[in-house]
Amino acid sequence: MMKRCEWCGDNPLYLAYHDEEWGLPVRDDRMLFEFLVLEGAQAGLSWLTILKKRQNYRQAFDNFDIERVARYTEGDVARLRADAGIVRNRLKIESAINNAREVLDLQQQCGSFSAYLWEWVDHTPLQNGWRQLAAVPASTPLSDALSKDLKKRGFTFFGSTICYAFMQAVGMVNDHVTDCFRYEEIKAHAP
Repeated sequence: MMKRCEWCGDNPLYLAYHDEEWGLPVRDDRMLFEFLVLEGAQAGLSWLTILKKRQNYRQAFDNFDIERVARYTEGDVARLRADAGIVRNRLKIESAINNAREVLDLQQQCGSFSAYLWEWVDHTPLQNGWRQLAAVPASTPLSDALSKDLKKRGFTFFGSTICYAFMQAVGMVNDHVTDCFRYEEIKAHAP
């Protein structure tokens, strides 16, 4: 039997996410924006709840087209608040729209959202070597600094803990435990 990180349990959706996606370096702005929205929506909820709603989020948020989401109006906020397929918290919805606008600003300043983010890790995923899930931190000085910079730029719902979960998800850090079968596979994706 393959050894996995304990957090994914035995739910098929969680297993697929762990085995195929979590920690794999993402450099596509649309996909990075998707994770930004989903991680913000997850605040106070389980990640499994968000995974179950992920397809609904893609439909509700125009497949995370950054420019389209940035143009959302109060009418779109009302539409999204009525959508039972997503987390209907007004602040989280407004944050997604606000953050789309902020991503567009970063693209103008840095060439891409990806270029901005990956500069924080010198364009190379950080390779941690945690032996146990209990050793994996909820935040780090790096996530503190990145979160602070993004907040200064106007991003919302992106505190240090959410930021670190985002960094793990998009592969800026490899936080698979060392005896997980994905640890070495993810490590091999580092340039």
